[in-house]
Amino acid sequence: MIDPRKANLRTFGALAGVACFMLGMAYAAVPFYDWFCRVTGFAGTTAQAEAAPDVILDRTVKVRFDASTLRMPWEFRPVQREMTVRLGETGLAFYEAHNPTDRAITGTASYNVAPYSTGAYFSKIACFCFVEQTLQPGETVQMPVSFFVDPAIVEDREAGRVPVITLSYTFYETDESRAMADAAAPGTVRN
Repeated sequence: MIDPRKANLRTFGALAGVACFMLGMAYAAVPFYDWFCRVTGFAGTTAQAEAAPDVILDRTVKVRFDASTLRMPWEFRPVQREMTVRLGETGLAFYEAHNPTDRAITGTASYNVAPYSTGAYFSKIACFCFVEQTLQPGETVQMPVSFFVDPAIVEDREAGRVPVITLSYTFYETDESRAMADAAAPGTVRN
């Protein structure tokens, strides 16, 4: 005959193990998803690189630049709307941000490329989006992004046919910056 206490302890142990595994997977999901997107270019996620490849092809691609803000008072725009680069060649583009308010604001940028199939081939060497940006009241800055389109894109049946890639950034105010503004102006309601 099976001892009910031992059976209950085994069941409890198995359920506790499953719960611990699920909790661990929940914590691992965000970094795993980030890694997956960077490796595969999923959802237009771009890659990071130390330098451009040694190979530069004669084939070109047009890169368009897009900018927006989300619940943030900055004025944010690309300095140039588009440029043509050879595959493997390093491109350098600038975005301009202006803080028209009377307080310092810290923001961070999310980004992607479209069409999504080109994400795995679009690599940034240096970018303002890698760190938070703080603009003082009335300050205007130009922020660079150095990038290249991997020549391996020509081997991709879908992405290799794309004539135009759009690099998009959306700046939003950090939670800390927003909290400091709310603390400085009690009684105001912010979005």
